[in-house]
Amino acid sequence: MEEEKLKSKKTYITSDELATHNKAGDLWISIHGKVYNVTNWAERHPGGDLPLLNLAGQDVTDTFIAFHPKSAWRYLDQFLVGHLQDYSVSEVSKDYRKLSNEFTKLGLFEKKGHGIFSALCCMISLFILIFTCVLLSNNFWIHVFSAALLGVLWMQSGFIGHDSGHYNVMVSPGLNKISQILAGNCVTGISIGWWKWTHTAHHIAVNSLDHDPDLQHVPFLAVSSAIFGSLTSSFYGREMSFDAAARFLVSYQHWTFYPVMAIARVNLFVQSFILLLSKRHVPNRKLEFLGMLVFWAWFLLLIFHLPNFGERVVFVAVSFAVSGMQHVQFCLNHFSADVYIGGPKANDWFEKQTKGSIDIACSRWMDWFHGGLQFQVEHHLFPRLPRCHLRKISPLVRGLCEKHGLPYTSVSFFDANKKTIATLRAAALQARDLDRPVPKNLVWEAVNTHG
Repeated sequence: MEEEKLKSKKTYITSDELATHNKAGDLWISIHGKVYNVTNWAERHPGGDLPLLNLAGQDVTDTFIAFHPKSAWRYLDQFLVGHLQDYSVSEVSKDYRKLSNEFTKLGLFEKKGHGIFSALCCMISLFILIFTCVLLSNNFWIHVFSAALLGVLWMQSGFIGHDSGHYNVMVSPGLNKISQILAGNCVTGISIGWWKWTHTAHHIAVNSLDHDPDLQHVPFLAVSSAIFGSLTSSFYGREMSFDAAARFLVSYQHWTFYPVMAIARVNLFVQSFILLLSKRHVPNRKLEFLGMLVFWAWFLLLIFHLPNFGERVVFVAVSFAVSGMQHVQFCLNHFSADVYIGGPKANDWFEKQTKGSIDIACSRWMDWFHGGLQFQVEHHLFPRLPRCHLRKISPLVRGLCEKHGLPYTSVSFFDANKKTIATLRAAALQARDLDRPVPKNLVWEAVNTHG
């Protein structure tokens, strides 16, 4: 009798009604059959308001499990408004939740191993060696060698920044925040706030042409002819205009891909300052600015200590090109995977992550080079899982994909490059076939249109 009374007091909400609460100022979500009004929480959400805006009006249980530790669950009750009347769980989601629960019981999300400590020691050693080579030697080739080491340092620092953005790599959240600023802003010159903003959107809407910022590189790159329709980016809030200049650049993207990746770091510097100077809410903005100043202080000190302009140009070019391998890595994980148009659907979380991600098969001794991201499918399904466990769980993820008839793509680094170039070439040839006039002065048109 008591249970029946409690049940009768519950407020039940249908999926159709839930779907109507999906806009700014009216954001509802469902987790495990309970409906929460997170409208007032959106601006305080540590992951930013974009995930809530993209997933509002849906059951987001799988997504919530993927991104939130146990400690986050206790905050939900304050937002409870009812229960989902027609709540159901797919067989894929049941297995995904069961696997995640098993990892939790085993303590895998908390056991971080010694990988981060080793990486930090490696970074410190590289930093000292780079300064020693530049400040104490006048040999041109030693300077080139130090530039290559700087590129490696940026790659390893980027992996640590990535890890610290997904889970606490340190013993406390405060120390984790410091490690983010050090690895991101101070060492690489990239705003950790900018990275978290874009990277969270990428994870939530992986390989959505209009929602995933990691696929929005017009006018230089386009992975699908669907972009040729000048899609509107929901992330940037503007049209990705596929005009004559973009058509020309994309037409040769399979040739320009690697050169573009070699200078891609410039764009990251620019985007970091754009965000920090914008009116958008950026946590720890002053601390981030301080970190950026630290980076430019030591980086410019290195450059201007070199004997002449020519060596400075070579030093910057080599360091950017080596770190550009990391940008290539990121592209290999997604460019040749399935893409789609539209916002993310939380009820097919597992399917979207497996279809939109590609693993890079490699030996264990190459894990340092890929920073754990060679297990991209595993990382996207369990983003809070420390990288030291990704190789262990890959057979379980593969088995789950086979059970439900879902793709599990794992190819060599060489084949991943081939697949990416083939994807870019296919889109390039389609761009050439478009019946649009190409401007006579392409450089002038590109400058005027895109700066």
